[in-house]
Formats: sequence, structure tokens, C-alpha cells
Amino acid sequence: MRMEMVDWPGDILSLVAQEASALVELLCEQNSGVLDRIFALVEPKTLDHIQSLTNTRERVSAIVDYFKSSDRNSCTRFLTTVYQYSENIPFLLETTLVSIAGYSPGTNCNHTCDTVDSSHSPNVKRPRLDHLQSYTDALKSMVLQKHESVAQAVVKDIRLEDTWVYLRHRNPPRVKDKTIQPQVSLDNHEGEESEHKVSVESLLKTTSRVVTLLGQAGSGKTLLVHCLGRDWAKGSFPSVHLLFLLEFRQLNLISRDLSLKELLFLFYPACDDDEEQRDSVFEFILSNPEKVCFIFDGYDEFRAKLTHPEKLESISDPNKPLPMTNLISGLCNRKFLSDCTVLVTCRPRDATDMFGSPGFITCELQGFDRLGVKEYAEQYFHKKGDELKKKAVNLLMNNRHLLSMSHVPGLCHICCVCMEHLFSSDGTDLQLPTSLTQIYMQILLAFLKRINGGVVSGISLLQRYRSKIVEMSQLALKGLEESTIVFMDTDVSPELHDFGVKSGILSRVKLTREDGSSGYGFTFMHLTMQEFLAALHLMTSQNITESQLKKKLNLKTRWTTKIDPKSVFTDSLHVYVCGLAAEACKSSLVQLKGAEGTTAWVQKRQATVRNVLLGFAGSTSQTGPKIVELCRCAHETQDAKLARAIGSRPQFELRNIRLNAVDLDSLAFVTAAADQNVCLDIGGCSIDPDCLEILPSFKKVDHLIFRSRKYDDKFAEALCGILCKLQALQKLDFISGGLTDVGVVKLARALKDCPHITHLNLSNNSLGNKGLKKILDLLPKLGMIQEINGDHLIIFKNNFCLSSLTHSDIKPFYMTKLCKQLVKCENLLDIEFSHLKLSKESVEKLMSILPEMSSLQLLNLSHVDLSTNEALLLIRSLADCQRVTAVELRHQAEAFIKFVPEKAEAAICKLTEYELRKSNVEKLSRILENCPRLSELDLSHNLLRDEGVKCFVDYLPKLKISSSVSLTGNQITQVGALHLVNSMNTCEKVVAVEVSLGVEDQSLIKFVQEHIYCENNNECAWNVLFRIDEPWLTGNAVASLIAKCLNLQQHIKEIRCGSEVCCFFCLIVSLLLVLCFIHAFILLYSPYLMYNSTFVTFFSFDDCDIEGQHLTPLTLPIQKCHALQDLKFSQLKMDRKGADFFSAVIPFLRNLRNLTLDLKGAAEDDVATLMEALPKTTSFESLSLSQLVLGDHGTAVLGRALQSMPNLNLSQCSGWTAARGRDLVRGLVQCVSLSEIRLDSVILDEEGITILAQGFSCLTSLRRLSLNKIRVVTSETFVNGTGILYLLASFKGFRQMEEIELESWRMGDSGTCELVKYIPSWTELVKLRYGKCTEEDYSFPVLEQFILSYCILLHTLNKCHCLSLSLTSIGSSDLVGVASSLKHCPSIEDVSLSWNLCDDSLARTLAEILPLCTKLKRLDLEANNITTAGATVIAKCLPSCPSIEVIRLWRNPIAKEDENLKDQRLNFASV
Repeated sequence: MRMEMVDWPGDILSLVAQEASALVELLCEQNSGVLDRIFALVEPKTLDHIQSLTNTRERVSAIVDYFKSSDRNSCTRFLTTVYQYSENIPFLLETTLVSIAGYSPGTNCNHTCDTVDSSHSPNVKRPRLDHLQSYTDALKSMVLQKHESVAQAVVKDIRLEDTWVYLRHRNPPRVKDKTIQPQVSLDNHEGEESEHKVSVESLLKTTSRVVTLLGQAGSGKTLLVHCLGRDWAKGSFPSVHLLFLLEFRQLNLISRDLSLKELLFLFYPACDDDEEQRDSVFEFILSNPEKVCFIFDGYDEFRAKLTHPEKLESISDPNKPLPMTNLISGLCNRKFLSDCTVLVTCRPRDATDMFGSPGFITCELQGFDRLGVKEYAEQYFHKKGDELKKKAVNLLMNNRHLLSMSHVPGLCHICCVCMEHLFSSDGTDLQLPTSLTQIYMQILLAFLKRINGGVVSGISLLQRYRSKIVEMSQLALKGLEESTIVFMDTDVSPELHDFGVKSGILSRVKLTREDGSSGYGFTFMHLTMQEFLAALHLMTSQNITESQLKKKLNLKTRWTTKIDPKSVFTDSLHVYVCGLAAEACKSSLVQLKGAEGTTAWVQKRQATVRNVLLGFAGSTSQTGPKIVELCRCAHETQDAKLARAIGSRPQFELRNIRLNAVDLDSLAFVTAAADQNVCLDIGGCSIDPDCLEILPSFKKVDHLIFRSRKYDDKFAEALCGILCKLQALQKLDFISGGLTDVGVVKLARALKDCPHITHLNLSNNSLGNKGLKKILDLLPKLGMIQEINGDHLIIFKNNFCLSSLTHSDIKPFYMTKLCKQLVKCENLLDIEFSHLKLSKESVEKLMSILPEMSSLQLLNLSHVDLSTNEALLLIRSLADCQRVTAVELRHQAEAFIKFVPEKAEAAICKLTEYELRKSNVEKLSRILENCPRLSELDLSHNLLRDEGVKCFVDYLPKLKISSSVSLTGNQITQVGALHLVNSMNTCEKVVAVEVSLGVEDQSLIKFVQEHIYCENNNECAWNVLFRIDEPWLTGNAVASLIAKCLNLQQHIKEIRCGSEVCCFFCLIVSLLLVLCFIHAFILLYSPYLMYNSTFVTFFSFDDCDIEGQHLTPLTLPIQKCHALQDLKFSQLKMDRKGADFFSAVIPFLRNLRNLTLDLKGAAEDDVATLMEALPKTTSFESLSLSQLVLGDHGTAVLGRALQSMPNLNLSQCSGWTAARGRDLVRGLVQCVSLSEIRLDSVILDEEGITILAQGFSCLTSLRRLSLNKIRVVTSETFVNGTGILYLLASFKGFRQMEEIELESWRMGDSGTCELVKYIPSWTELVKLRYGKCTEEDYSFPVLEQFILSYCILLHTLNKCHCLSLSLTSIGSSDLVGVASSLKHCPSIEDVSLSWNLCDDSLARTLAEILPLCTKLKRLDLEANNITTAGATVIAKCLPSCPSIEVIRLWRNPIAKEDENLKDQRLNFASV
């Protein structure tokens, strides 16, 4: 082979300049021999300079620059040399160099060199290009053959440039004022999907992206992608060098792992199986992925689901064999060949599996419009006679049901075949099908008619071929259940094969097996036909039970997520099943069933389907997509009762799905059957404008709503054409859309012919002055219009008034003019002035006329930027207009003035989030002085600070406020808090002040109600509350403050001091702050310190870091609190001074009823002193002691003090001996009026037990008893049961017992039996706590009898208040029988079976019992051995247990992430 120079038609010097960077990169990778050959072409002077450069890249760059400026011949020799001797030349550059260098077969090279490998020569390079070209030619031939086989039955040629798809993309949020509320943003559908039309041809015009082409069954996806392949093979897409079209139905046959190379050459083999050609082509694919396109057709037919990109991180090598799902996912998600073009077709439901890879776009096929249907029908009947064509086309275009189905190209073809069959049938009475199922029944008959050349005998076709149809339908259902579309020869008998092919029901397809061999298989003529035949089998087979049939009737939703399980191509099976339940299909089903009694059997099966659908119709939880699907099913059944049940709802709310003509036709069917007014609310749904022509069939739609930016001027134009036909329509909302002035003008003109429309809402569109002016101009001609709502729009019509003016700037002159118009409104008026720009003068004009607007109900000024003075002008309306009932102003947020028809009895004023200075507070207070009806005043978050609060408190006596004032969030300090406290002295009506300077930052003043107010404070019956909840008040400071407050204000009724926040910082700074506070307090209020505090009834210190020594200042003030009834100290650090405090105070508290002491670190002598000071009065009711170490002396003293005490609680107390325990219970049992005893952890000996048992027999009024963890010195007494039996025997007198706790009692079988005997007599029992025993303590039959007795008691009483049962740590895991006993107690509310190591058998039992416990709220199963399976059983019963609020499953071996355990009531946490 000899290289020859050929003439390059272009400018070679420009070419070198254009490819300079590529040439530099190529030559930098070559060896020195290649560069030496190029150096030989350079003139010596320049060569010396180039060789003097040390850096290789600089030398190569200098060479390229030299030849860029050389002559044409030198440049040509340079490029020829580069081509001949360089390795690994990029394909595009190599193609260019070949065109310049040229070659002649059969000659030798001009340049030879022994030092260069022969592989460098062009006789090796050129075959590589020849391999690529020859493979490309063969590939195009194979693609054209595929197209030819697919397009055999196509009626008309497909022009891709005239075939349209909707290209979906996400709209960016509209730029809006940040102050707009979330609801407004929601109405604008920010980020929603919008669409625009593009041609199918454009899908491959732009490369290096992933395209998902969506389309419902029959939309023509397969045909279009083969047309794309055809056009590529004919040169329409020059940027795509290689195109591979693969079908998922073929990929289903591949079971082994394949590399990308193996996959491509399996379906598109190299010429003569040339390995060298395969290598060359695949090398090109790897090097130039941007020039390769992969088309995968029919993802909905794929048995598997694409792998999520996160699981593909390790996949990057296209040469590595992979499972088919990973291989395709790798391409779609750019894990390899990242710049290739991928086109995947599927049904809309499966689009979420694409996972949004880079460059990912989604488009959806547009169906036929009305004109398209007509053109297709005319083309179909073109050769069948003009008379038949005219008759068929007219029938199709005039029949609403057939026309609605024909918008889908595949169904349009089916309808044409159906009509041809009907017109060719004998008889003149043409019965048109009214549903898709009935059409397919006619199609089946048309196919059957083909078998004998159209000759029909007396017997019906269904009866003649019944056996074959049964076999065919059985095959169809088997295929759907096994996700099979392509059937092998072995799946189809020869007889069935001949029958299917002759009739046209089956098609023979060529298959490529995974070993590379070819074969043939069979598919149904279309997937929808397979689904129809499968439905026939479900409705006629005796082997299909009703239960199996019902499982096929699940409604499909069109809302999908990436985690949804993949549903394989069964979109319409349930639709055909419903269609076969129609009365019109009964005779066909009877013929196919072919047995005695068939009619009754078929009717029963049809009734089963309709009853299932009626059940769906009665559900209130169906979403919009499922409602649409239910309407389709009802339309198929043609059942009026079912349609009426579905259509009886007042509103159909449809969101974010594509609505086609069939959907709207079905909705019209059910609403017509209901015969009642209905609202159709369509938001974000894709609707072809032609589909709007179906809306007039909605005879009872009185309210129509369109809300989406998808609905633009073109959509509005289509809507205008049918508005006048909607005779029942009264309200039209075209909101949050893309409507402009152009669309509004057309809409306004259409409204002239719609006298029935009374309300029009055009808010949140892109309207300008021109469109609004047009509506205003036409308003007098718009018949019954009463309300028009829109942006920047004010419209008054007749006697109805509505004002809506937003996002505008109203000048004072226009405000006056506007308000004068508003005064004329006689009927109720709402004014919407949100987002306006109002000057002070405009506000003044508005306020001056406001009292004259007698019909005004609401003035909305939300998000108006009002200054503080302008806000005060609005508050003045409380004084100027007696009809004002509320003024609520929040700065740059919600702002309203509300009115009542007559004089308001009370008014509310809220002014928040402004910055009020002292002068503003003074001005506000003077305004409020003239408002005698004010009940509530809210001045929260106005930055008043101490100065502003003092100013307001000074004015407070002059204000007539009947309920409360809130000053929360005004950044006040302790000084400001003192000012608020002072209001109780300066304003006689103040009855409560609540101040919190902590996290809550709350300040509230409450007033006495007028009907109980009196002049003499000392005689008033109202109460004053003083509460301190501040973390900075602790220890001595809080005690001193309370003392001062008690001296200050005699009307304080309740004192609570608590701190929920304690930290090191608070403890450091609190002393200084409180000292300043107390000092200021004494200076300000010393004149009042001599008042007597005689009204305090409740005194509580909760966790305030109080020590006994801090209580000294409180001694005298509390001694004066003669009315004190409740005294509580929590976490008190007890010392001698604390004991002295109680000794000095308690004798003065003659009305004390309850004493609660939680003491820490108290010495025995101090405790004894405290016990001796306990009240001896008859009014003393309850003593609660916690954390005391009583000791023998203290216990003895306490025992003597317990002579007449109704309630005793000794919680966490300790320190006494068994002997002193006897003294304690001896004193305790003498309190015959006791109603509650809590003696947890008490230590007793046998004598103590005897005393306690004897005492219990006398304590007949006892209602609550807690004897948890009782310890005895002689434990053998408890072990052998003598002591416990004696003690239990004393329980029989507890007739009024409500709650009993016996935790950790080792009572054994005999004790349990003893307890069981008394339970029936405890008729008031509602709570039993029993647990933490060991297994040897009792036998389970006894325990079960115990629980059963308790449950029967509760069931008999049928209690409505809290009922609980606790069996915790009882020592055995066999509680199944115990759980079963709960069925006798349906009213129980709380059950605890925790820490028992119970297994799944308990869970299964509980799942059966829980639905019977109709009031159960809480079930605790913590720390058992319940597995995921057991938890799942419980979860499945929860829908039948609406009362259950929580089931605790912590510390069980359960996989809480399991899909079956998503019910929020299942709690796996520690709390």
C-alpha cells in the first residue's frame, strides 16, 4: 500500500490551527522516533531553536506553531507524517488526517523505517476505520429491518418532525416578597412541573443526555423509537454515529451476567463474527461515548427494577460482566460512558425509577387531537369505500365515548377495527360499544371472524372457538402473573399457535437467545389484548375463586415514588375485569363458560366485582388518582348504582396527574348518575386542550377550579369555547396560573355568553392593566356576575360588595375616592388591602371614612409596611368606631380590623413586633383611655424594655381593661418585673401578675371581672396569683423575695416558686442579680411592708436550691398566712434552722391540710423536731414525706403523730429498725379515717405484720394502698407464706379500694389464691400493680385465675375512667394465658407486661385480644423477647384498634426499620 497526496478541499493551514491543541496532546504521547521524523521536515535554522527547548511540550508546541505558519505543501507533509507514525490517534482527528493523507490500495508506503513498529503504518490504521464503517452500515441495515417489521400495519407514514411530546421540567419559584405567607406560596405551585411541546425528532438532536419517553399503553412509544432508528439509519442525526435499539422484552430472556460489549454484539453482531471488528467498534464506543445512542424500549415490560445509583458506586468498568439491571442502570446513571445518549420508553408509573441522573429529562407522548383522530380514521378506511369511510368517520366523531378513547393512537386503531367489524356484520341494528371492554370484545369477534375467511355459520363465534379462547385466556393470565410477554414455542401448543396467528391474536417474533442463537417466540398482538384475555379467564374460569378475583381489583394510583415496588405491565387488567361485569357482557361470558347453570354463576361473579367497587366507593380515604381510576372502573361496568355511589361526593379534587379524555369521560359518567351539584377542582394536572370539549358532559358542575401555571392563555382560549355549554356552572376559579392580558381578554368576551356564572376568581395570575380594564369595561354586560377576584382588582357588582386590592400603591386622593365608593355598599363588605404601600395621609383618609362604612365586616391590611404612628392611627378606630371588635396588627405580617353589625360589647387590641418608645407608649395609652370596651390588650414583642413598661404601668389605672394585658417578649429586666408587681398596688383591679424572665420570657397582667369587683379590697373574694419561675432566683434570694411579696400584697392567694433550668452560670450570677433586685424592691416598696398576708392558701417551692438556713426570713410572713392549706417543699436541704422554721411556723397554720416535704440530708434530731411539730388539728388531711432517714427516734415520734391522718405517703424513706417499724404502723393503724397509705420499702418483723394486719381490718375507708418492696427481718415468714397470708386476709374489708400496688411480693400460689378471693368484693378497683417476682413464687394457672378474676371485675363494672394493670418482672415468660384473660376486660386502658422475656406467642395472642379491648390506650411490652415477626402480627391488628395510642417495644429483638412496622403508635424508644 502506498500513501499518495490528495487534494484537501479546505484550508490546511486553518485546519492545523483548529486542531492545534489536539495535535499537541497527541505528539506529547509519542516516542522520540516519531518526533525525529517530524523534525526532519523543519528547516535547519528553526530546528536549532526548537531542539534547544528542554521541555517536550514546549518543543511540540513550537513544531505545531511552525507548521501553522508554513506553506500548504509543508503542512500537508507534516500531517501525513503524523498520521503514518503516531499511535492512539483520537477517532475524529484520525478521520481528518486520513482525508488529507489519502491512500491507494496495493502500493507501498513512501516512508519506511526499520526503527518504527509496523503497527504504526496506515495499512493497520485504515482497517480500523473500515471495521467501524462496515459495522455502522450493517447496524443501520439491522435497524431498518426492525423498523420494517414493526411498521407493517401502520396506516400512515410517521413524520417525527410533526409528532409531538410534552417536555416536562420543574418551574423555578416565582420571585416574591419574603413576607408572603406559606399558604400563598403553596397556591402559586412553586417548583411544580410545567410542560411545553417539542417534536419527537428533537429528542436526538441534542446528545449526551438521558431521556425518558412516557406514554400510556397504545400511545405508540415502540413505533416512534423504531422511526427514530429509521431516520438515524437514513442520516437524520449526524451527531450520532452508532445507535443501538434494545427491547426490554428481549432483555428479560437474558439470565446471565453480561458486559456492555457482550450485550451489544449479542443483539447486533459483527460481520462474520469478526473479533477484530468488535474490538475496533467497542474501542470507538469507549473513546467517543458522545457519539453513541442507546434506546431501551418498554421498561414497563422489564421484570426487574433499575438499581439505585447509590448501589452502583463500584460499577465503572463497561468490560465487566454485570447483571442486566446493573448494566442498564450504569448507563442510565452515568456510571460509565457518561457522555452517551440514552432514551428509555416506559409507562408513566415507572418514570420514578430513572432516579434523575445528570442530564435527565422526561417527556410524554401527546395523543391524537380531534383532527388527528379524524385523519387517522379517514386513512384507515381510505381503501374500504367512500360510503363506509364517511359513515365510519362520522360515527366515530359524533360518538363521545368512542371519540374520547380514540385520543390514544392505539385505541383509535382498535376503534376503527371495531367499527369495520360492526359495519360488516349482518343486521341493520348497529349496537355501538359503550366501554373499552366492550370494544375489545368486538375486536375479539373480529379476529375470530378472520379464521375462516369471514365465513360465519349459525353458531356464534365465541361458542365455536370456546376451547381455544379458554386456552388463550389462560395463557394470557399466566403470562401476566409470571411477568411474561414473550412466549417460547414450548409455551404454546401447535394448535393454539395456528389459531392465534390465523386470527391475528398472536404475533410471531424473532428472538435472540443469550447464547447468541436465533429463534422464534410469540406475543399477543398488543399487551392490552393480553390483559383483556386474562380478564376473560378471571371472569369465566371455575378454578378462579372469588378471593383470587378480589385480589385483582386493586385501584392503581398514578402518584408513585422511587421506593414503590415495580408493577409489571398490568395497568389495565382490573379495568377489563370491571368491564366484563357489565350487563352487556353477560351473554358473552355465558357463551364462554358453556355449562349448565352458567347464567346464575356469571351473574354472581359480576355482582362480586360490583360489590368490591361499591366498597371502594364508600371509602373516604381514596386519593384523587384512585378516585379517577374508580370512575374508570364504574364507567366500564355501566352500572348506575355504582356510579351514583361514587359521584355523590360534593367535590372531586385532582392533583398532579395527567387527565386524558377517557378519565374525563368517566368522571362525567359518575357525576351524571349522582344528579347533584359538584365541584371539580383540578390542580397541576396535565390536560390536552382538546379534552376540555368533554367538560360540557358534566351536567351538574357548579364550581370549576383550575390551579396551575400549566394553564395559560392557550388553555384559557380552549376553555372559552366550552364555557357557555356548562349550564350549571356558577363559580369559575382560574387561579395561580399562567394567564396574561391576552387570555383574560378572550375569557372576558366568553363570559358575555355565560349568564349563569356569578363568581369569577382570577387571582395570582400574570395580569396587567389591559386585561383588568377589559373585565371592568365588560362588567355591565356580564349578566349575573356578583364577584370577580383578581390581583390589583376591585369590583363591585349590584348590591354585592367585595374589595380586593393587593401589591399596589394607593395615593391619598385615590384612597378618598375609593372609600367614598365603599360607603355606598349596602350589603356585607370585606376589604382586602394586603401588600399595599400606604402613606400616613392614605391611612388617615381611610380612618376618617371608616365609621361610615356600615356594611364593612373585615379590613385586611396584612403585610402592609405600616410605621408605628400609622399603626397607632389604626388602633384609634377602637375609639372612633363602636362597631370595631378587634384590631390585630403585627408588623409586616397579619393585620386585621374586624367589625360587627351593631355596637361591639367588647374589643381586643393586639399590637405586636413593633418598636415602641416611651413617647409611643404614652400616645397609645391616651388612645386606649377612650376605649371603654377593651377586654384584652396584647403588646408583646415591642421592645418596651423597663422604661416602656414603667410608663405603661403608670397609665394602667386609667385604662378600662376587663381581662388581661400581655407584655411578653419586651426584654425587661428584674427592675421591669418589679414595675409589673407594683401594678397590683397602683391598679386596684389587678388580680394576678405572671412574670418569667427565663426562656419563656412571659409577662402577663390579669384583671378582676366586673361582676365580682368591689370597692373594699379587704372584703373582695377574688384571688391574686404570684408565681416565680426564674432560674436566676435560687436559695436565699428567692426566699427573701417571697417574704417581701407577702408583706407587700395581702391579696396574694397562691405562691409557686420553681426552676426548670439550673446551670453553673445561673448559680454564679444569681446572687448579684438578686441582691440588686431585693435592694430595689426595698427602696421602692418599703411603705407597704406592714400589710398582713392573710389570703395565701397555696405555697410551693420546687427545686429552688433552698436550704433550711434560707427559710428564716419567711418565718414571720408565713406565720401570718392563717389561710394556708397546702405547703410543699421539694429538694429542700434540711438542717437545724430548717427544723426550727417548721417548728415555728406549723403551729400557726391552723387551716393546713396538706404537707409535702421532700428533704435531703436531714439529721435524725432535726427530723424528730419536725415530726413533733406536725399539726394536731382535725383539718390536717395528708402528710407526704420523701427521702427521709427517720431513724428509730423519728419513727417513734411519727408513729405517735399519726392519730387522725387520712393520707400518708412515705416514699423513699429509710433508717428505721424493725422495732421502730412496729411503732410506726401502731400509730398508723389508729388513723381510722385514712384513705391512702404508701409504705414502700418499710422494714417490719412478724409482730409489725400482725399489727398492720389487725389495723387494716379497721381501715375500711382505705382507697389507695401501696406496699411495694416491703422488707421483713424474718424473711422465712414470707417464704412459707404464713405472714403474707395473714396480711392478705386483712384485705377483705377494703370495700372501697381503688388502687393497690404489691410489687415484689413473694406470695406464692397460696397468697395469690387468697388475693383472688377478695378481688370480686373490691367493686371500685381500677388499678393493680403486681410484679417483680420469681418463677418459683407461683404457678401460672393460679396467676391466670388471678388476672381473670380481676378482668371480669373490671368488665362487669364497665368503668369509664382510667383502668390499668401492671405485671412487670413477674419471673416467667409464659403469659399467654394471662393475656387471653384480658378479653374479659374490654374497658381497660393501660396494660404493662414489661420485663418478662415473653416471646412471639404472647404477641400472637395479644393480636387476637387487642381489638376486643376497645378502650385500651397504652400497652407496655418493654424488655421481652418479641421478634420482628411478632411485632408485625401486632402491627397488622392496629387498624382495628383505633383507641390505642402507644405500644412500647423497646428492648426487643425487632428490626424497627421493617416496612410492616411503620405505624407511628409502635414505639421503639426508651421513653
